[in-house]
Amino acid sequence: MKDVAARAGVGLKTVSRVVNGEPGVTPDTERRVQEAIEALGFRRNDSARVLRKGRTASIGLVLEDLADPFYGPLSRAVEEVARAHGALLINGSSAEDPDREQELVLALCARRVDGLVVIPAGDDHRYLEPELKAGVATVFVDRPAGRIDADVVLSDNFGGARDGVAHLIAHGHRRIGFIGDQPRIHTAVERLRGYHAAMSEAGLPVHDSWVSLGSTAPERVRTAAEAILSGPEPVTAIFAGNNRVTVTVVRILADLERPVALVGFDDFELADLLRPAVTVIAQDAAQLGRTAAERLFHRLDGAPDTARRIELNTRLIPRGSGELPPAN
Repeated sequence: MKDVAARAGVGLKTVSRVVNGEPGVTPDTERRVQEAIEALGFRRNDSARVLRKGRTASIGLVLEDLADPFYGPLSRAVEEVARAHGALLINGSSAEDPDREQELVLALCARRVDGLVVIPAGDDHRYLEPELKAGVATVFVDRPAGRIDADVVLSDNFGGARDGVAHLIAHGHRRIGFIGDQPRIHTAVERLRGYHAAMSEAGLPVHDSWVSLGSTAPERVRTAAEAILSGPEPVTAIFAGNNRVTVTVVRILADLERPVALVGFDDFELADLLRPAVTVIAQDAAQLGRTAAERLFHRLDGAPDTARRIELNTRLIPRGSGELPPAN
């Protein structure tokens, strides 16, 4: 900083103000300081800044799977909000493993991130209590925290699933199957609850054999789909619990001689180009991330609010697969 100050012909305090974006510097002086910074290759010492201010200007994002296309726009939205607040985003994947989630969260806390946005893999987050008391702001997204009181931003999983199944019922289907994710996952449970609600409201029975929860691995989904599509009274429509399930079901239905209606929860790339194009319940992943990040910085700015639960609407996008009538 002394070298920059000497080259620009200003005092150390002026250099500090320019580097930290503080007021009180004329445009001409700021230009001279910036030119000196560029010429000398000066870089701010963030470690020293942390010691002085007690803030790292960084936040952590813990996702389920970085390869899942759903999390791309969510991550980007969190990053954009962080950038607007002058903060760096550090992210990692829990791979749907509660132990790995805890390890990653605590590693980020050890690096003194100012706050966390977490898509939880586990259902017990009491390990975070010391960090929360120490001032690490935390917002959960897509799924609520377990056994602690914390901010959460969710999609309306129950309402979205109910709307999707009701859409199939409105097109004449009475035997509707449900294939979802692991039963310990909040979103899977809420979407199954929405499925049951729609069937009940229409006065339709649900046979246990029509419902399958478990891994979204293609082999498991294929086995489940083949089971509900066979037998003396096969389902005439399927509600798929997430985009990975939907993609596998699309492949299976392509090999069937009879048409089977399909509605999937979550939109996915090229869904509108298939034949028939896939009807989906779309949630706004970017809005989830943006809302969670804005809530986090609201906390970091000292908001004394109690924990909030924010639920965003989903929307039905009819494209053709969900409008097919029953084959029999």
